[in-house]
This record gives sequence, C-alpha cells and structure tokens, in this order.
Amino acid sequence: MRYLIVILTFILIYSCAKQGDVNQFKIGTFKTHLDDSDATSVAFRNENIQIETYDNVKDTFAIKWNSNFEYELTKLKPKTQLDSTPFIVKITGIKDNSYSFTAHYKGSNFKQKGTAIKVLDNSLEGQNE
Repeated sequence: MRYLIVILTFILIYSCAKQGDVNQFKIGTFKTHLDDSDATSVAFRNENIQIETYDNVKDTFAIKWNSNFEYELTKLKPKTQLDSTPFIVKITGIKDNSYSFTAHYKGSNFKQKGTAIKVLDNSLEGQNE
C-alpha cells in the first residue's frame, strides 16, 4: 500500500511539472485570441494591473490571482453593471509561451475559450492608462 501511495504521488508531481510554469504568465505582454471569433486583444500585465486594448479601446483591470491557474479581472472604472462584475479566467493548458483558457463573468453560465500568447516579458513600466 505504501508503494502505491509513493507511485501515485510521483505521477501527480510529474504531471504537474510537465504542464509548464504558470508563473511565466503573471507579468508581460500578451496577445489573446478567442476560439469562436476573430477577436484579438493585446494586454500588458504586472502583478496587480492589466491594461488591455481591444478594437482600439483601452481598459484597465485589477488582477487578482485566486490560484496558479485562475485569476479575476475587475475593471477599475466600470461604466455598467456588467463592467463591475469580475471576469474569471481559468488556465486550462500550457504550451511553450502560450496558455489556453476558459473565461466567464462571475455568476454567468456563458463561457469563452481562447488562447493567450506571451509576446514580451516586460511589465507595465512606462505604460499609460
């Protein structure tokens, strides 16, 4: 029985290590593609803030990491009720310099799937809101 526990623990550790290092995605510049559309955005992220540009509109979000594989984005200057609702992003897979994700507004059943590709390692230094 003890050997079985040791083997299962080893398999669990190995599979988690093989997924990649999620910490590489906590800061930097990312290009995001949604699976069900041609929509793309560019985001600059550091530990606390994400500035995202989509369709020539720039939005600033507070970012809160709930775990290594899930974070919440909340608009700093919401204009509607939906804007003030946290947007939850769950990382579902890692491959080299990108990650796949599912995302939804808190309390909503609608989900979006997509991919975020890290294009630069920079942080938000020098970025203007």
